Amino acid sequence: MRSRVDKNGNWRSFRHRNFRILYPANALSNIGSWAQRVAQDWLVLELTNNSGAALGAVTAVQFAPVLLFSLHGGALADRVNKRKLLIATNFFAGLSSIVIGLLVITENIQLWHVFVGGAFLGVVTALDAPIRQAFTSELVGHSDVANAVSLNSANFNAGRLVGPAMSGFLIARFSTGPSFIINGLTYIFVIAALIAMREKEFFIQKKEETLGTVREGIRYALARPDLYVVMLLVFFAATFGLNFQIFNALMATREFGKGPASYGLLGTYIAIGSLTGALLSARLERFRTTRFIIKLGVLFSIAVLILSVAPTYTWYSLWLPFCGITALTMLISANSYVQTHTDHAVRGRVMGIYLLIFMGGTPFGSLLIGYLTEAIGVRETVSFCGAVSLIAALVIWAVFNKKVEPPKDFRVSEVLS
Repeated sequence: MRSRVDKNGNWRSFRHRNFRILYPANALSNIGSWAQRVAQDWLVLELTNNSGAALGAVTAVQFAPVLLFSLHGGALADRVNKRKLLIATNFFAGLSSIVIGLLVITENIQLWHVFVGGAFLGVVTALDAPIRQAFTSELVGHSDVANAVSLNSANFNAGRLVGPAMSGFLIARFSTGPSFIINGLTYIFVIAALIAMREKEFFIQKKEETLGTVREGIRYALARPDLYVVMLLVFFAATFGLNFQIFNALMATREFGKGPASYGLLGTYIAIGSLTGALLSARLERFRTTRFIIKLGVLFSIAVLILSVAPTYTWYSLWLPFCGITALTMLISANSYVQTHTDHAVRGRVMGIYLLIFMGGTPFGSLLIGYLTEAIGVRETVSFCGAVSLIAALVIWAVFNKKVEPPKDFRVSEVLS
């Protein structure tokens, strides 16, 4: 019987010591992050008497820094020591969470504190995300990147299983404050894991000499239809369809009349599907083409449309796992494709562009969704978002279906020649 951790196994990234060290630390951090997300949304609803517009505005503020800083984070990832940068970003993210948690526990919290905390965390995340993405290849090497992305996504969504339910319990029993404090403390484990890594075991590839500029990364992406089509699809899916934190909060409170524990469980239900999708994606590496990703985008959009007509809390909960499966299979396939089909000399910058497009529409989408929930209703807004995502995916298929073959040579010099 073949070992599950051999060079061809589904768990092969665990052959690498540095990956093994970071993985459990990230697991704890992911639980904390999801607990804080639920707590932050509930805190906003408590402070604003269930205002969808306020919830959308806080989400927009938290994601707006992506527009300003993710490209610079990508450029840093191609130039500077990634491990040291990640230690810094994790420190400041943890500090932000603990400060907000203390304000809640001492009953000094105000809505503007949540806006400021969200904006600060957004800046840290915008710098951290492209560095973290590019760092994966240094932990496991190019041949195992796709597998590592799938395992990291499984880790992320395993945290999504535990974090929301834990946060719902803590909110119902105490307040939103403990979830922020717990999240802040989990960053200590990530920092410790990063410090404990062995630099001699990093996979540092010799890079082709490039300009090292953000503009060069943009030129590279625009010269690759197979890459920018994936980014375009992900933009519409993320801006409109992937707003479950807003959908779930308002469906739970305004449509179904539920409390924090039931709201927290919705995050766990979608995580069941997300975790399944992440594990499924580890077996779909050979199918990861741009055309396959577009088809997944269509399937995901249909799932969101169906979610909007769920008549009861129970039916809504039962359909969320399927939304999670389709969403994560699409996102992991997109992320892995971009990473594995990009020259490592510009990978950090290209991942910065990918994350800018992936998360950059969220500030506008969140504001629009918050407004629409007040203007036309929660269900109608969910339906609108699913429809926009579906139409975009179908148009992308019609226009680009025959233009998305990857080049035989990914090197910057060949692509930009």
